[in-house]
Amino acid sequence: MSTHLVVGAGSVGSALASQLAAAGDDVVVVTRSGSGPDHPGVRRVAADASSLDALMLAAPEAVAIHNCANPPYHRWAQDWPPMASAFIGYAERTGAVLVTCSNLYGYGPVNGPMAESLPLAATGTKGRVRAQMWRDAKAAHDAGTIRATEVRGSDYIAPSDQTRISSARVVPQVLQGKSVSLLGPVDQPHTWTSPIDVARLMVIAASEPSAWGFAWHVPSNAPRTQRQVVDELADAAGVPHVKVSQVPGAMVAVLGLFNPVMREMAETNHQWDRPFVMDDTAARRAFGMEPTPWPQLLDGVIEFYRQR
Repeated sequence: MSTHLVVGAGSVGSALASQLAAAGDDVVVVTRSGSGPDHPGVRRVAADASSLDALMLAAPEAVAIHNCANPPYHRWAQDWPPMASAFIGYAERTGAVLVTCSNLYGYGPVNGPMAESLPLAATGTKGRVRAQMWRDAKAAHDAGTIRATEVRGSDYIAPSDQTRISSARVVPQVLQGKSVSLLGPVDQPHTWTSPIDVARLMVIAASEPSAWGFAWHVPSNAPRTQRQVVDELADAAGVPHVKVSQVPGAMVAVLGLFNPVMREMAETNHQWDRPFVMDDTAARRAFGMEPTPWPQLLDGVIEFYRQR
């Protein structure tokens, strides 16, 4: 039996903690509020994840520390650096493998599918923050002071208000036959990743030495446009397709005047005005992992909202 420290209890952190506990491992979940999955193998701790002392108190030893934290979108530049430093410090002090849940922001605008070999050339603040986090972890790994790996997924599809395409502002509208307005162009191909699959790859990466020192893209289903996803959600629910449109740019700009999260969306416009496709070949070949089947993901989303 091994102990894993999971920081964050969002869609990935909760899925990861549940998977590890189900496998018989001891799991300590650290969040500011002390939230997390209700499982006998999971101990929930309220703590400041940017404090190395707090992390050590929560779990004096662990085989891995899993960074599944998710600071407020508009505070990445302020909140991420001290947390990332604490995670590296914890890995140095305990020997735990540092496994980071990340995204594709660090690549910046690209033309063509994104593979792990692409340079981290982000020009926006949030992309630069995520890129530097990996550079720092990789440097510590290469120096032999820690063992580190990073798992990168695209935008999530899951029954969660945190998602863009399968949230409470989309799926209930579909179920009620009402039109849906989405942020960004609705007809550009886009990769969608399941948080469950992110967690699955993090479990593998934590225990597989060949994963250490590298970043890995989460195996995901074939790209789909936002319009296609909404249509397929309707098909999964057995209801007619609804009208799908883009929220006018002027409206987004006005909302950004009052909502800091909406204001930050402008930095990631490049992810929606062109194909945003992730190449996950490396992880599939290295670990034999396949994504959760697309119909299963859609059925899970529909069932979640129907039960609500």
